[in-house]
Amino acid sequence: MKVIETALADVKVYFPKRIGDDRGYFSEWYNSRELAAAGLDRRFVQDNVVLSRAPGTVRGLHFQTPPHAQGKLVGVLRGAAFDVVVDIRAGSPSFGQAVTVELSAELGNQIFVPEGFAHGICNRLADTLVGYKVTDFYDAHCDKGIAWDDPDLAIAWPAAEVRLSERDRRWPRLRDLDPLPFRHEGAR
Repeated sequence: MKVIETALADVKVYFPKRIGDDRGYFSEWYNSRELAAAGLDRRFVQDNVVLSRAPGTVRGLHFQTPPHAQGKLVGVLRGAAFDVVVDIRAGSPSFGQAVTVELSAELGNQIFVPEGFAHGICNRLADTLVGYKVTDFYDAHCDKGIAWDDPDLAIAWPAAEVRLSERDRRWPRLRDLDPLPFRHEGAR
């Protein structure tokens, strides 16, 4: 398995192996042993699938707060998407910084979003299907987000016209989260 580091130390991109021929390919989309050997030894409890019909559909920036914080392993099963991860841990040296990654079914890559990071995705192609595993179950009381277009984050979303849910239109800016739900392990 190939692993790519990102500008956020805890966020990595994984490329599961593919075996291909003229018929297509075979890939172990998820293999806990292979991921653990690559440094991602986590217990996932739930799989989610999201279909975004129109290009430019933005979902996020979402996270779940403790005691039900979620880590996510995200990949695209059909189509292509622009994926965003933002460090929202108080005291982190990378607080408020974002990384972006192109995920696609063609590449077969996945990104791990640890607890303490907000996550968003924008589909590039019609009918993009995103699959992701989470480390804790969904809890409506812990379900939170920050504004996808927060100017302090300066995320260069690729869509000229964005489609959002009403819920995603109402999230606060990162600077307005009070209290911050996560602390960096090294923070005082």
